[in-house]
Amino acid sequence: MLSKNQIKLITSLKQKKYRLQHGLFVVEGTKTIHEFLQSDFKLDTLYAIEPFNIDAKKEALISEAELKRISFLKTPNKALAIFKVPRPKPIDHSKLIVALDDVRDPGNLGTIIRLCDWFGVNDLVCSQETVDCFNPKVIQATMGSITRVNVTYLDLEDFLKQVKQPIYGTFMDGTNIFNKELSETGVVVLGNEANGISKNIESIVTEKLSIPRFGDLQTTESLNVATAAAIVLSEFKRR
Repeated sequence: MLSKNQIKLITSLKQKKYRLQHGLFVVEGTKTIHEFLQSDFKLDTLYAIEPFNIDAKKEALISEAELKRISFLKTPNKALAIFKVPRPKPIDHSKLIVALDDVRDPGNLGTIIRLCDWFGVNDLVCSQETVDCFNPKVIQATMGSITRVNVTYLDLEDFLKQVKQPIYGTFMDGTNIFNKELSETGVVVLGNEANGISKNIESIVTEKLSIPRFGDLQTTESLNVATAAAIVLSEFKRR
């Protein structure tokens, strides 16, 4: 049976300040939890309505009613696990890196993490203003891909100033990406959903790219940032 303190701790992890305070985050759903268990992430506690047959000290069987009390989902998925936030890992500059400048939507971040996993991008660097990758909605959207992508939060402007490889940015008035010669290494910067790449970051970008519009009316203002990420990464990897 869940104690009041356990319920209070778990539900508090919906907020970033408590995730930072406790160094913990929530993962829900049996498939995603299994991916985390097979990764380098360290389990704190697993709450499930059916046994996972792991370390008994870290596994607690609970009822469906109890799972509903602690779940962040409308329809809970048999299990909820608490994992420890890992320590930052070094960034590998020898391969392509994706950088996010103030991406705020959890679904977009989760999808971009999945895209990095799909296209073999090991490092995703994020500005401090970008949504927390351990937000429950982000974790849900990654479908376990976050276990294979190194996500680092930093001062993006300072980071980019130290980069010696090409720095690509996505802009409406950039060079057509389909006609542009692309490097195998460097950084690809994607901007905020509403405002795009900020002026400070734009001044550091060395190669401006655009995804051309093919519609007859040419009235669509912009692409969703995750959709743009899929097209850009596909083009880099296709080369």
